[in-house]
Amino acid sequence: MEPRFLLLSDVAAELNVSDSQVYHMVRSGELPAIKIGGRGQWRVERARLEEYIERKYAETAEWVRGNPLTERDAE
Repeated sequence: MEPRFLLLSDVAAELNVSDSQVYHMVRSGELPAIKIGGRGQWRVERARLEEYIERKYAETAEWVRGNPLTERDAE
């Protein structure tokens, strides 16, 4: 069974990005997370990470539709 909450380093590994990129995504509100414990350690719920990934797929698909690939002019 997979854990419900992930460390930021786990999220970084899952997305293949740096820990600092995940921290920025969390602090900016782009990726929902919670702070727990006396030291305020960040955790991301797996379900929120999956929602984030789905949202990014939708945003990317919308961007692709609005920016079609065009062939280069022949020289």
